[in-house]
Amino acid sequence: MELRNFGSLGHVSALTLGGGGIAGVWGGTDRSEAVATVHAALDSGVTMLDLAPSYGTGFESEYAVAEALRLRPAPDVMITSKVQLPDDDGRDFAARIRRSLHDSLRRLGRDHLDVFLLHTQFRRAGQTLPGTVDPAGYRDEIVPTFESLRGEGRIRAWGVTAVGDPVPLTDALSASPRPDAAQIVVNALDQSGDLWIHGDTVRPDNAALIRAAGDAGVAVIGIRVVAAGSLTSALDRQVPPTHPAAIDFARARPFRDLAAELGESPAALAHRYALSVPGVATVVLGVKNRTELAECLAAEARGPLTDAELKAVAGLRPAA
Repeated sequence: MELRNFGSLGHVSALTLGGGGIAGVWGGTDRSEAVATVHAALDSGVTMLDLAPSYGTGFESEYAVAEALRLRPAPDVMITSKVQLPDDDGRDFAARIRRSLHDSLRRLGRDHLDVFLLHTQFRRAGQTLPGTVDPAGYRDEIVPTFESLRGEGRIRAWGVTAVGDPVPLTDALSASPRPDAAQIVVNALDQSGDLWIHGDTVRPDNAALIRAAGDAGVAVIGIRVVAAGSLTSALDRQVPPTHPAAIDFARARPFRDLAAELGESPAALAHRYALSVPGVATVVLGVKNRTELAECLAAEARGPLTDAELKAVAGLRPAA
C-alpha cells in the first residue's frame, strides 16, 4: 500500500481503518468479525486505526482494537482517538480532556495515543450554537491542554475534526500552536450529511479547508468518503426517508450511474476519488467486515482516477 507524508509523525498508509464500521455504526457486525477485520487491515499494510469513545455502544471500537492487538501485537501501528466537548457547561475543558484520554488509554491498554483529536465543531465568536466550542475556549483552554499532554508523552500529536463553519476552522488551522492533523470531509459529492449542524447560515467548503490545512502544514485525514453510506450501492442500515443519509443517497443516483458506466462499484469509485484528492494524507475506511475492506483495498491498488474520470465526477456536484 502507498505510504504518504503525515507531517510530524512521518508516514501513514493511504488507507486508515476507522472505528465506526467495526463498532457497528454503519450496519451490523460482531466482535469476532471486527477483530478479524483489524488483523486483515494490518496484514494489508494499513498503519493507522482511527477510533473514538463514541463509536458503537459501550466504547466498542476501542475495545475491539484492544482485543485485536492483544491477540496479535502490532507495536508500530498508530492509533488515534477523540474527545468530545459538546457544551460549555462548567467549562473545565482541561479536566474533561484528560479524563477522556485516560479512559481511552485504559480501554486500549496503552500508555499514549499517536493522535488525539478534538471531535467537536466550532462556532464563531459571539455566536450561540449548542454542541459547539467557541474560539476563545479552543485557543485559551483546549490547545494548551493538548500541548501539555504532548509534553507529558501522553500523546504524540493532536488535531481537530474540521467539519462545520469554515471561518473558525481556518483560523484554528493557521493559529499557533497549530494542530498536527485535521479530519476533513472528502467525498465525491461533498456531502456532509448529519455532520452539518449549521443549517443555511454558512456553506461547507471542504476544498478550501484542505488547502488551508496544506498551507499550514497540517496533515489531512479524509473522512466520510462514502458519505455515511450514501455513495454506496445501498444503505446498509434502516433510516427514515428524512434522514440526511437517505436524502444524500437519493441525490447520489447520478454518481451510482457514473460508477456503473466506469465499471466500478459506487464505493470503489468513492474511495478512488478521495485517494486522488491532492493534499489528503490518508483516507479513513468505514468498513465493518473483511469483505468491505477487500473492496477498498482493491480500489486503492488500482490507483488514482484519471483526469477524465475526475472531471466526470466533478460534473455531478451541485452548483454552489
